[in-house]
Amino acid sequence: MFKLIYPHAIVESVHDIDFNEIKFQGYKAIIFDIDATLVPHGADTNERIDALFSEIHQLGLKTLLLSNNSAERISEFNRNIDTTFIPLANKPYRPNFLKALEMLEVSKDEVLLIGDQLFTDVLGANLCGIKSILVKYLLHEGETKIGKKRKLEAILLKYYKLRKSYFTKLNNIEKRV
Repeated sequence: MFKLIYPHAIVESVHDIDFNEIKFQGYKAIIFDIDATLVPHGADTNERIDALFSEIHQLGLKTLLLSNNSAERISEFNRNIDTTFIPLANKPYRPNFLKALEMLEVSKDEVLLIGDQLFTDVLGANLCGIKSILVKYLLHEGETKIGKKRKLEAILLKYYKLRKSYFTKLNNIEKRV
C-alpha cells in the first residue's frame, strides 16, 4: 500500500532536474503541478520558471500543467509558458491524469509527473503507472507554518529514505555541479 504514495525520485527543486537526461532516457513529456512545485501557493510565474519551460520546450519535450486550481488561475500563470493544462484536476483521482496522457499523445512510460505532494501528485501518478518526481514544497518568503498533511508526509518520507528504496527508481536525473 505504501508503494502507492512513494515517488520514483526526490529532488530539492525543479531547477535541480537535468531535463537533457530526462530526454536521453526516452521521456517525451512532463506533467507539472503548479502551486508549491513551481512557485509558492498562489504566486505568479517568474522569469526563472518561464526560462525553465523555454529550455524544456527547446529540448523537444512536451509539457502540461495539471492542477486542482481554476482555469483562470492557470491561464494567468501560463501566459508566458504557453503550454496545455487541465484545471480542477481533482488529484489524485485518475481521470485527468489519463486525460493528460491523451492530450500529450504519449504513453505512461513516456511521461514523468513532477509535484510536491505525496497524497495528490505522487499517488495520482502511481495509480496510473506514471513515474513521479517529488520536489520539496515551496513556501512564500517568511512563511513557516505547514499543515498536518505536510507533517504526515515528512514522517512517511523519513521512513521511505530509511528504506533507501527511491535511490534506484530514476537514475541520473539531477544536474551535476
